[in-house]
Amino acid sequence: MTLQASLGRIMRLVGGGVLDLLYPPACVLCEGDGADPHFCPTCRDALIGEASPRCPRCAAKVGPFAFLDNGCTHCSKEEFFFDNVLCLGPYAGALREAILKMKQPHGELLAECLGAFWAKAREKELRAVAADLIVPVPLHWRRRLSRRYNQSEALAQRLGQDIGVACTSACLRRTRATPFQTQQTPAQRRENLRKVFQGYGSQSGKTILLIDDVLTTGSTASEAARALKKQGARRVVVAVLARSDSI
Repeated sequence: MTLQASLGRIMRLVGGGVLDLLYPPACVLCEGDGADPHFCPTCRDALIGEASPRCPRCAAKVGPFAFLDNGCTHCSKEEFFFDNVLCLGPYAGALREAILKMKQPHGELLAECLGAFWAKAREKELRAVAADLIVPVPLHWRRRLSRRYNQSEALAQRLGQDIGVACTSACLRRTRATPFQTQQTPAQRRENLRKVFQGYGSQSGKTILLIDDVLTTGSTASEAARALKKQGARRVVVAVLARSDSI
């Protein structure tokens, strides 16, 4: 690095420090001061919440002595096409608030910040998947148009960037629009989502990390995993920001 480049870098760092003193970085969630780098200490702690035992198959909250060899009481009788589920925390409190804000048309920056936070907070378990590819759950084009972006894609891109795994949305498409899943019973969700995803390209032998914001019954993730496995994926691990414990 030349002397001129070194001086330029020092000036930028000093300038950035002065700006931070004059205008402290604001938390992207509560807009309070003290963000480091995106969330204030209070919001960082609240986003993770208290650790609690979760089923490795569906990530539902379970008791400390639950028998989980074949899944938990929520999923042991369910047929899922994914292999297991990882989540940052429960769909409650600050994490629920962040996800609802993220789904607004102006929520893309928040989604990227949440992706960075998630990658740092759960780096070890995300890397342990040994994924060949990261794939976001797609939105139908009409819903994407109304929302202006796909929050799962923004999460997936930032997550992939931070853990060093390639991310693509080209290998999975949603072929038709479906009603909002929160308005449906579990049986209706499964029926509405049947064959709603189409996989593209060969995924032969790959381990895929499938990214979404919230998992409730697992129907959406399962159908997306079905499409990916039809293209040859060996393993599909679902990673969601939050797991809803209200099924």
